[in-house]
Amino acid sequence: MAHSIEDKVSALVEEKIADRGDLFLVGVKMHSNGTLEVLVDGDQGISIQDCAAISRYVGFQLEENDAISHAYRLEVSSPGIERPLSMVRQYRKNIGRKIQVSLQDGVTKTGKLLEVADNAITIVETIKEKGRKAVEQQQTIALENITTIKVLISFK
Repeated sequence: MAHSIEDKVSALVEEKIADRGDLFLVGVKMHSNGTLEVLVDGDQGISIQDCAAISRYVGFQLEENDAISHAYRLEVSSPGIERPLSMVRQYRKNIGRKIQVSLQDGVTKTGKLLEVADNAITIVETIKEKGRKAVEQQQTIALENITTIKVLISFK
């Protein structure tokens, strides 16, 4: 069975970061415009040096094995803040930050991420009703009910 280029690149990245317990692969995508996008993150973030080292390694291996027959541009970066989080390890990294959670029933909740378990997250939502004092309400949400989680950036 032929492995997709995404599978090959994922394996190369995993190989390169195997000795680094703090880094993890978020995703690999070959776009129709020829951009090969590799997203890597770290529990404490990822440095430009790490991205460059991964890029050099993957690029060298792809060239060596003549893995891609058409012109492509390799981009290795951390997922941008505007990108929804896609794995529990990313959720854990953002504990304490304000997030927006979209649920399968169409409801959107905003609150501070308190806790991440294997199958649920806990947030503190500030509920403000007209003419009343805002109250903080803790809520646990099952991961299976979540469609997307985004980190909200505040510029206060």
